[in-house]
Amino acid sequence: ELPGRGQSGGHSGRRKEGGSQGPAGVRTLTTRPAFPSPGKSKEAEIKRINKELANIRSKFKGDKALDGYSKKKYVCKLLFIFLLGHDIDFGHMEAVNLLSSNKYTEKQIGYLFISVLVNSNSELIRLINNAIKNDLASRNPTFMCLALHCIANVGSREMGEAFAADIPRILVAGDSMDSVKQSAALCLLRLSSTWRARTSALTCPSAPQGVVTAAVSLITCLCKKNPDDFKTCISLAVSRLSRIVSSASTDLQDYTYYFVPAPWLSVKLLRLLQCYPPPEDAAVKGRLVECLETVLNKAQEPPKSKKVQHSNAKNAILFETISLIIHYDSEPNLLVRACNQLGQFLQHRETNLRYLALESMCTLASSEFSHEAVKTHIDTVINALKTERDVSVRQRAADLLYAMCDRSNAKQIVSEMLRYLETADYAIREEIVLKVAILAEKYAVDYSWYVDTILNLIRIAGDYVSEEVWYRVLQIVTNRDDVQGYAAKTVFEALQAPACHENMVKVGGYILGEFGNLIAGDPRSSPPVQFSLLHSKFHLCSVATRALLLSTYIKFINLFPETKATIQGVLRAGSQLRNADVELQQRAVEYLTLSSVASTDVLATVLEEMPPFPERESSILAKLKRKKGPGAGSALDDGRRDPSSPPGRGGRGSPVLIVTCLLQSTPSPSADLLGLRAAPPPAAPPAPSGAGNLLVDVFSDGPAAQPAGPRQAPCHPEPPAAPPRFVCKNNGVLFENQLLQIGVKSEFRQNLGFRTIRGSMAKVPRLAVQTKRVAAQVDGGAQVQQVLNIECLRDFLTPPLLSVRFRYGGAPQSLTLKLPVTINKFFQPTEMAAQDFFQRWKQLSLPQQEAQKIFKANHPMDAEVTKAKLLGFGSALLDNVDPNPENFVGAGIIQTKALQVGCLLRLEPNAQAQMYRLTLRTSKEPVSRHLCELLAQQF
Repeated sequence: ELPGRGQSGGHSGRRKEGGSQGPAGVRTLTTRPAFPSPGKSKEAEIKRINKELANIRSKFKGDKALDGYSKKKYVCKLLFIFLLGHDIDFGHMEAVNLLSSNKYTEKQIGYLFISVLVNSNSELIRLINNAIKNDLASRNPTFMCLALHCIANVGSREMGEAFAADIPRILVAGDSMDSVKQSAALCLLRLSSTWRARTSALTCPSAPQGVVTAAVSLITCLCKKNPDDFKTCISLAVSRLSRIVSSASTDLQDYTYYFVPAPWLSVKLLRLLQCYPPPEDAAVKGRLVECLETVLNKAQEPPKSKKVQHSNAKNAILFETISLIIHYDSEPNLLVRACNQLGQFLQHRETNLRYLALESMCTLASSEFSHEAVKTHIDTVINALKTERDVSVRQRAADLLYAMCDRSNAKQIVSEMLRYLETADYAIREEIVLKVAILAEKYAVDYSWYVDTILNLIRIAGDYVSEEVWYRVLQIVTNRDDVQGYAAKTVFEALQAPACHENMVKVGGYILGEFGNLIAGDPRSSPPVQFSLLHSKFHLCSVATRALLLSTYIKFINLFPETKATIQGVLRAGSQLRNADVELQQRAVEYLTLSSVASTDVLATVLEEMPPFPERESSILAKLKRKKGPGAGSALDDGRRDPSSPPGRGGRGSPVLIVTCLLQSTPSPSADLLGLRAAPPPAAPPAPSGAGNLLVDVFSDGPAAQPAGPRQAPCHPEPPAAPPRFVCKNNGVLFENQLLQIGVKSEFRQNLGFRTIRGSMAKVPRLAVQTKRVAAQVDGGAQVQQVLNIECLRDFLTPPLLSVRFRYGGAPQSLTLKLPVTINKFFQPTEMAAQDFFQRWKQLSLPQQEAQKIFKANHPMDAEVTKAKLLGFGSALLDNVDPNPENFVGAGIIQTKALQVGCLLRLEPNAQAQMYRLTLRTSKEPVSRHLCELLAQQF
């Protein structure tokens, strides 16, 4: 923080003890080790340093007691030698002795040495703590600040616990000087994991701005960890912000920076408010809205200075204000005004402002209130995409075009992005390809336009078109009868180009193999012409593409019998039957035999047209999120919702759970639900209705079924737990007895929901559950499926309960089960390089962020089985990260609506001892412990 005007910036007036006598009798430290200059050899430097170290060691061990100045001088030399990169293994005790000195310079060097060279495990830590306690109790502000700086620099848990009571007392004490309070607040910020703050610095209207600035940093850090404990700071922060915003620069002249009052404090208060939703109190909310409007009004005023410092400070407050407006997303007027203000920056001569404006407008585009306002700047953004010199600004422009796209402008934006793709930087081409593919699919009214767009993508940037993109176009063409003929005609024409990318050959081979008959009536695309065109590309393609073309050829034999002899000749060729690649050789042999032996009817049955693919979410969006990196999901998701879509649509990582109930016509414990043939768990006794408050009642709509038979299932007050095997797998039998069998089949989908959903939303605090109405009566031996849409709102530890109620032989039956929905079901695997993994591992180093368990192996220790279980758990397995190749390392992000929880895991098997050590680190303590317990059960 910059000290306010009038505050002392140093100790220039203090006496300096040291070597020679300067003016006015002041002694200065003029001697230092005369080490060789950098031009001399390394050996000469080491020789000189060893000589100096021997001299210092002899001084410390000599019989003659050293005075304070000598100790300071030699300790300072040791510190200098350490900073040159040499190890120091003595002098620590002399540095601790300097802490008891009453001279500032001696105490300063002692604290500096300790901050740099002493670690938290040192044997001297108790002596150091005693010296710090004495300085904190001395009431000397200079000594107190030195002690607080040392605590913050060392930052160990032991020091935090030792001074957990002293530092807060100094912060709130009425007789503490402002500089000491600032140091205390920043020290607590460093030790924030060991202490929970009070908001007294914000409460007092007369508290100096410097103290408040330091205190707000501390409170913001604590609010992010425990927001519910600090809600009272909202009104205090709004009050303080209002005083700053409404004041003139002369009112806060000691804290005015180039005519901007208290810019650092204003920014920190705005960031603090972003930790919470809009204030519920109408008066506080009104005052805050007035502050935000004032900031936007001041942005329109002429600048009071032409200096860059003035504009930087002013714009810092403005952008943080816009971030708060976007965070609240509840004031349409403010959102539109913020969009208009950002629009002015899009043509600013300063590159950084254009970048920040594009980045902020990307978020504004996802708001239903400001989306239309953002669209008005489409021409400016397209111009930026074409003309900007900085590649990062062009990338932000592409992001904004992607965010502002809707049905009204989709064709314009897609065409501009395709045009830009021809000259785009290689580093962002794949990302542009993914965005064009997503937009073309999402806003396609005419699917012939979608086919044209994807084929253009392959033509322009075929090397950057991933498998997900051309897989998706094949799925859509297969599922839509109205576009199949057009797709076959278009891809046939595209294959006629002299230079044709291999991805185009793949798409053409598949589509012509399935739907080539739709264009075979045209002599220009007759069956022999289609075959000749495809086979002309055969020898230029990779093994995978040639394998696909062989499948196309056998399809041609079924579609076009007149090509049979020609194709069989190709399959009989020695280059195919004796191909060095096993896959190509096997296909050629099998297809040749099939075409020769099978009758026409058998051939038609085996080679019939592919059935429609099941409707599922496009994997292109997931790939784009992975490419953008962790934390980018919210920027890529479309926050605007169709009014007809259900409330849960658009959530991250929402699993679809299909619960299937099979009513037994006769007692049959071996009935296999969903074709899984899993060993059924022991019959679990049901619980009575209302056994818990987290019930998802899925079979209670409509009149009860009336199957025959007098048997009544027993009741039990406690719902049985879901089998542990469901932690790493998604399908299986959840419950079975003589009356019914209940199985579960789950599938994870992101950003998907059903268009119309009837039924009630389950009142689960951390999960949103949606259900569909089921049949009122189930016959013996029949199955009924109940589809549940589950959205994770926050991290949770307790699974929801499934309540099943029906009548059997006139007697009411009830059953309550725990659904196999655990927190790891919302994992998104994350690929990381080794350097990124270890950097993140060190960041999650707080004790409460780590959970570790050492346990005996309950199953045979097989590496492949272990790998499969970890993948089933949801994390990505990272290769070549752990130095020990026997260990397993994984990473993932738990996606919830409120936040993302990063997770890193390490599993260390010990085959000799038949034991495992499992370590998990996440950004939330309960999640670490819970995941560790869940995963440990699997081994």
